[in-house]
Amino acid sequence: MFKRMFQFSENETPKPARQTVAHSASVVRLPSPPQRDAGSRTGDGPAETPKPVASALGGFEEVYATAGIGTPANGYTILKVADMLDNRHLADMTPDAKRNSLMMALEAAEIEIGELLQDAVARNRALDDHEDKRLEEVRVFESQKVDENNKLHAEMERLTSQYMSRIQANTDQVAREQDNFRAWQKRKQQESQRITDAATFCVPQGNGSTPNGLTAVLERVTDRR
Repeated sequence: MFKRMFQFSENETPKPARQTVAHSASVVRLPSPPQRDAGSRTGDGPAETPKPVASALGGFEEVYATAGIGTPANGYTILKVADMLDNRHLADMTPDAKRNSLMMALEAAEIEIGELLQDAVARNRALDDHEDKRLEEVRVFESQKVDENNKLHAEMERLTSQYMSRIQANTDQVAREQDNFRAWQKRKQQESQRITDAATFCVPQGNGSTPNGLTAVLERVTDRR
């Protein structure tokens, strides 16, 4: 039995160390840009929105099933062995005592250790392959989202430049209107003074004083009456 274990271990090719996915930079959520007409879009059309990878991760049982790993007729898999080792009756035992108890139970059930080790390798390989596949999907997803963010930033800068130009144009228009109004006020004062001067000559002068303003001129006309 143990000879078969060693033979199995020697034939197994070790897999390289697993890669981990680094967290990408935080994505700033931007407000959706205004909808543009279909004619203003470039290219053949909008790219297909990538689906989140998390929805495809699935549970371990699904991974094993996809890899074609089932449960033998005797019901003993490496996962069952792991459950046996987690049994509360073995909790206080030393590692050697746990190993002896496990070997006794497996021998009593006439379970081949080599088959359990094969099951362990197959399940680990299935997990590794699933991880590699999902890792590649995460990288593709990240690349697509980075590209989308770059396009959004470019669109935001374009819209910002456009709106800033409109804001500046509005500000310039207000400044021109204010200048025009102040110029009109100055001409209005001159016109009012001309009217007052003309009205002054229409009223007899009293006590040698000249009325100051059109109101004073009108008051003097009223007094004379």
